[in-house]
Amino acid sequence: MLAANDDFFAPKENLIKTGRPVWIEDRYTDRGKWMDGWETRRRRQPGYDWAIVRLGLPGTIHGFIVDTAYFKGNYPESCSIDACDAERDADDAAPVDEDWTEILSRTPLTGDSENKFAVAQPTRRVTHLRLNIFPDGGVARLRVYGRVVPDWARLRASEHAMDLAAVEHGGVVVATSDMFFGSAQNMLMPGEPQGMHDGWETKRRRGPGHDWAIVELGAAGLVERLVVDTTHFKGNAPGSCSVDASNIPGASVRDLMSGTAWRFLMPQTELSPHTRHEFEVRDRADAATHLRLNIYPDGGVSRFRAYGVLR
Repeated sequence: MLAANDDFFAPKENLIKTGRPVWIEDRYTDRGKWMDGWETRRRRQPGYDWAIVRLGLPGTIHGFIVDTAYFKGNYPESCSIDACDAERDADDAAPVDEDWTEILSRTPLTGDSENKFAVAQPTRRVTHLRLNIFPDGGVARLRVYGRVVPDWARLRASEHAMDLAAVEHGGVVVATSDMFFGSAQNMLMPGEPQGMHDGWETKRRRGPGHDWAIVELGAAGLVERLVVDTTHFKGNAPGSCSVDASNIPGASVRDLMSGTAWRFLMPQTELSPHTRHEFEVRDRADAATHLRLNIYPDGGVSRFRAYGVLR
């Protein structure tokens, strides 16, 4: 969070906290009721309140959640959202007024609710958002959904291997057999896994077959090294895994479900619980746009990395 015109009752930083908002019945501050969100004072002059966030990763925006959980008599009447592309240093000031373009027009809000909004046409690449609330009030959380768009010119200028599957490089899980206990998208997230909740975990398989997840790489590349990390999965790690590759730019999920779309990249290999496994790829002849991680028969994987060079 870079700036807000007012956060008298509750700080703007709460908007991007992880986890669901909470309510503590008898907790008060010297300014009023403690709220797990961003809350401005009651406006007595014309205008509206706003808060600016620099996105963790730049990209195209497809939708939002403006969550007013526990704000019942003090939520905003409506909101709008502006966006801009202002690539600056990490400690930059907030973008100026002329940088902004409205991507969500003023829309009514419901109190104590997850207000969900789709962007009819995905935006151009943006780096910052401004949440405007009319005229004042409280918002518990702001969630922003889209596709990461890296700075490809800078990345292509580097000759070093990069994680082609990483979310920060545009990687995304496009299909999976199952993710009952944890989203497969967690495997591509930055940093070290924080626990079993921060990984992909399937339900216990009772019939034949195995589980799998298909990753669309941020860009086509030659995969040189794979990481399959089962950290925190101790009694529920897969027994083994394999990885397949496909080179079909722009492939649909239907295309990828075809058995003819894939070639072996790494054969079925035993896995250990609570371990970071690294595997060298022997066949580097062909570029890949998609990878399929197969786990046998089921279980949990905390992180999946695919290091290689762009092609």
